[in-house]
Amino acid sequence: MFKFSFMPAEKKFFVLFEQSAQNAVKVAQQLRDMLYLWEDVKQRVGIITDLEHQGDAITHQIVAQLHRTFVTPFDREDIALLANSLDDVTDFIHAAADAMLIYRVECPTDRAKELADNVVQAVTEVEKAVFEIHGRIDRDSLLKRCVEINRLENIGDKLFRSAMAELFTDAADFAYVLKWREIYRHIESATDRCEDIANILEGIALKYA
Repeated sequence: MFKFSFMPAEKKFFVLFEQSAQNAVKVAQQLRDMLYLWEDVKQRVGIITDLEHQGDAITHQIVAQLHRTFVTPFDREDIALLANSLDDVTDFIHAAADAMLIYRVECPTDRAKELADNVVQAVTEVEKAVFEIHGRIDRDSLLKRCVEINRLENIGDKLFRSAMAELFTDAADFAYVLKWREIYRHIESATDRCEDIANILEGIALKYA
């Protein structure tokens, strides 16, 4: 038996974007909590992995909806870019958490905690911004969100550079350097994707508000 949905196609996109953004916030919060508590790491990485899979499923739904919708709420390219960028955020955070488990990190660094704090703030702003495109767009409000996301991404860049400088200055263990360089890059890349999302949303605000 076929199942029919009576939700308008336009609304489906917005609901799925909101679900994806909410999921990204959950993943970021899980990473931060894991770094600060540092217990039951394997189980916590498992939770992050499950959330990453949920994010993949939402992205697939958006792509499927895009293929079967003739009239979309905004440009198809913007819809695809937004969906993929949101998915990338969860992917990079998951990659950071997974690397800590695979490399058997004994304890987190203060720099990792700072980067995790920043990515939580950035993803939270992304979530708020994504909710603002549902319905009538308030251009000024959305653009302010985008400016804030860009500010947090700049902070993330500075934290990453400081972390790398500290890593190569203080660490004598080459394996330790390689492990944390990869972990730091994953977290910083998640923040970079938040900036990509802000750029997409800024374009939407300028074109459709």
